[in-house]
This record gives sequence, C-alpha cells and structure tokens, in this order.
Amino acid sequence: MSLRVSAMSVFPPVRRDRVIAHLPQAFRKEAAFHLTEDFNNKVRTACQEQRTGTVGFKISKVIVVGDLAVGKTCLINRFCKDAFDKNYKATIGVDFEMERFEVLGVPFSLQLWDTAGQERFKCIASTYYRGAQVVIIVFDVNDIASLSHARQWLEDALKENDPTSVQLFLVGTKKDLSSPAQYSRIEQDALKFAKDIHAEYWAISSLTGENVKEFFFRVAALAFETNVLAELEKTGPRQIGDVVRINSTSSNLYATTKKKHGNCCQ
Repeated sequence: MSLRVSAMSVFPPVRRDRVIAHLPQAFRKEAAFHLTEDFNNKVRTACQEQRTGTVGFKISKVIVVGDLAVGKTCLINRFCKDAFDKNYKATIGVDFEMERFEVLGVPFSLQLWDTAGQERFKCIASTYYRGAQVVIIVFDVNDIASLSHARQWLEDALKENDPTSVQLFLVGTKKDLSSPAQYSRIEQDALKFAKDIHAEYWAISSLTGENVKEFFFRVAALAFETNVLAELEKTGPRQIGDVVRINSTSSNLYATTKKKHGNCCQ
C-alpha cells in the first residue's frame, strides 16, 4: 500500500526563528571558506522557481567531535533548547537532535550528532561518523591541548567520509571564560589550523549564547546551498510541490524523538 501526499505536507511547521532569507555571514572573513555575501544566484533562482528537487526531503548529517568537556553538548543544547546546564554530564556514546529550518522558502533539516569525547566510547561514536555532510570540530579556547587534539578528531571523522564532500567548521567554545589577551593568543593558532584544514572558524559562548545562533544558521545555510547545487546538477529535478510516493511500511523520515545509545565499550 502506498500513500500519495504533497511534498510540503510531509513537514511540520518551521519555527519562526528558524527562517533564513539571506546568507548568514562568517565570524571572521579570513577564516571563511565561503567568501560571497549572499546565496549563489542559481540557488536563489531555483528556490524561487521551486526547482530544488528533493532538497526539501533531505536531512544534512552534522557530526560534532572534540575532546571530553570542551562543550559539545552545551553548544547543541544552547541552540536547540536555548538552555545551558552547568552541571555537565559526559555524553555516553552518541546522542542527536533534529533542527528544522526554512531556507529561501524551502524546508531543510540538520541532524546534529553529539559524539562522546571519552576515549573508551570512540568505538561507538566513530560508527556514526559515516555519511556526514558537515563536521564540526570543537575545542576549548582556554585549553590549548584541546586545539592540538583537533587534528586527530578530524582524521578520525574523515576516515568514514569523502574529504572532498564534507564541509568543515572549527569552533572554539567557552569564550566567556577567556580574557581578551588569552583569547587573542589562541585565536591565532586556531585561525592557522582552520586555514590548514580548509575549515571555517568560529568562537562562541554557550553560557551567554554569543554567536551560537549565528553559527548554526551559517552551517544550515551553507549545507542547504551545497545540497541545492548538487540537485541542480542532476537531470529533471522535481519541484517541491510535486506529488511523491511514500511506501507506508517505511519508517518516519522525520522522527524527532531523541535517541541515546548505551555504552558497548568499556
């Protein structure tokens, strides 16, 4: 048995504060891999003419990696729940959140995978790296060692993905705890590393919320643009409003229930 539905009717309404009409700007121009100030003209035109193919049905997978206690979970929770919990509890294995956006009038989703930073859980986390379109490498701006470990986290993530098709972001957390002089010193190292790995650099504070929303909007916008450009390279793209066929035995594409995975590695 199959069910015929309109493409737009599959999705629940997007929150008003998740609507992106213009390309969010980078934190620092010297650390941005996308230098234009607006969306690609082809992308904007395709959205206006509803020629974005299957993008409205796609989920871009984002994996967040980094050392234990650098603030990966706090970063995601600040954006998804607008909350900050100072009583930090280490992630066991992998957790994820789903965030829906409307970009240039088209529904678009990010699946944010929060991975454990503890060495003993790497065997769990690494199995969920595969298929990522975006890799966010997180370090603590007050801990130079966490920045030096970022390269290994990147190498682990890229083992499971095509390095040429993944967008990279380097994110320094806990900016509120750093003095201007201290931050300036580590920022220079972070900018150099970001340039070396072709990543875009951001500095944020999950406690105050500084740059958190701007960062995730930037991630969503660039991931969306990449998806639309890929769709435009295909022949005969469907319009968003076209009727599609969904097998009734398929699982819900947009289940929003948060999933946790137990510790299989001790």
